[in-house]
Amino acid sequence: MQRINQLLTIVYTDILRVEERELKKSDFKDISVKEMHAIDAITMYEHKTSSKLAKELMITPGSVTTMVGNLVRKGYVVRIYGEDDHRIVRLGLTRKGRLVYRAHDLFHRRMVAKFIESFNQSQVEIIEHALLNLRAFLEFPAHIDNTKE
Repeated sequence: MQRINQLLTIVYTDILRVEERELKKSDFKDISVKEMHAIDAITMYEHKTSSKLAKELMITPGSVTTMVGNLVRKGYVVRIYGEDDHRIVRLGLTRKGRLVYRAHDLFHRRMVAKFIESFNQSQVEIIEHALLNLRAFLEFPAHIDNTKE
């Protein structure tokens, strides 16, 4: 179990480091990995609200507001105001945002393909199940004791 913990930590750190390095080498060096993940969460296919984005990224609405403001200023994201109700604001990607979204998506598709290349379908399903267990653990932090002593 300790070895799996070490490997998960190493792989997580390595992925972030590679993403950061690739962003700095690219035409998109003006954004951080966190901003890249916000662009990824906004997606090209759905116009999400800031509150939905905050929930998906598991960060505060205030952090999303700041991040979105920066991404709008940098030309990656646009705010889309509702036609019927201008209080409803959805987020979309600009052409520049769609370009970086596609580049990031390609990186992840290649990474996953490499990760599972030597596994059969049954083994891939076991990995998927283990990752879903981990995700459920992280989404519902029952492992954290919030009681005050």
